[in-house]
Amino acid sequence: MTIRLSVRTAVWRSQVAQVAAAVDGLVPVVKGNGYGLGRQTLAEIAADFADTVAVGTIYELGGLPDALTAVVLTPTLEAPPAELQPILTVGRAEHVEALNGWGGRVIVKLRSTMRRFGADDSSLVAHARQAGLEVVGVALHPPLAGTDDEHLVEIVSTLAGVDTDLVVWLSHLSPEAYASLPTSHSYRLRLGTSLWHGDKSALDLHADVLDVRPVAAGERAGYRLGPVPSDGHLVMIGAGTANGVTALDDGRSPFHFGRERMALHEAPHMHTSMTFVPAGAPLPAVGDWVDVQRPLHMTSVDHLRWL
Repeated sequence: MTIRLSVRTAVWRSQVAQVAAAVDGLVPVVKGNGYGLGRQTLAEIAADFADTVAVGTIYELGGLPDALTAVVLTPTLEAPPAELQPILTVGRAEHVEALNGWGGRVIVKLRSTMRRFGADDSSLVAHARQAGLEVVGVALHPPLAGTDDEHLVEIVSTLAGVDTDLVVWLSHLSPEAYASLPTSHSYRLRLGTSLWHGDKSALDLHADVLDVRPVAAGERAGYRLGPVPSDGHLVMIGAGTANGVTALDDGRSPFHFGRERMALHEAPHMHTSMTFVPAGAPLPAVGDWVDVQRPLHMTSVDHLRWL
């Protein structure tokens, strides 16, 4: 066992239930690695309070509960297998044309200030219908940057002229802002991080200490034989790039022990990270756990513990 995520189940479940109760039309997002908790795990939990979940790509459709409708957020340039009946997203003519002959349900994504996917106007709705697709809604994906008020202004402006019979699928809005949307349309709100990670006190990420060895100042170690800065210990931690564990954006180590950050001796590699603990600093022993500071949606855990 190397890297583990521990979940305080009662606290975590309470947070999820509060969000689910506060959002009418909630669509839980279970894409990618399932926010560190696993896509199938989250989908099974979501089935208790939602009729629809959102996944990232057509390759994430397998293993979902039969009772759930799946919305695929990323446009595809190939139709999914015939036995699957998801709702796909299209954002330009090429996405529609790639689904020629498929005949399933789609949501037309409209361009936002993110400038990622999205049609410039609702004319793509007509194009999708002409191609034999069933258009069940439009989607708008504001950026993370900006305030709820700014996002509301963009949403209302973009929806001017959009068929009011189409459901509007939204993200990156707080439940409070979502509730204040005009009644001209009906809406669904996709939530991922704020739903599953809303109370971070319920989540702890740890990794095993696999080896500890004393070193003297100037001795060399690691893949690149870098010099050790002072007397102390090299500590090998069972987590690395294979788990999505890397240095923080500012170059600092993601590992902590005894409430102190453990310096990286060199960049994490595959399944092991080599850290350096100077003499006199808190020193873990083989078998101890160290805290890992990484975004869970970017981390592959080896073991999930429900406490």
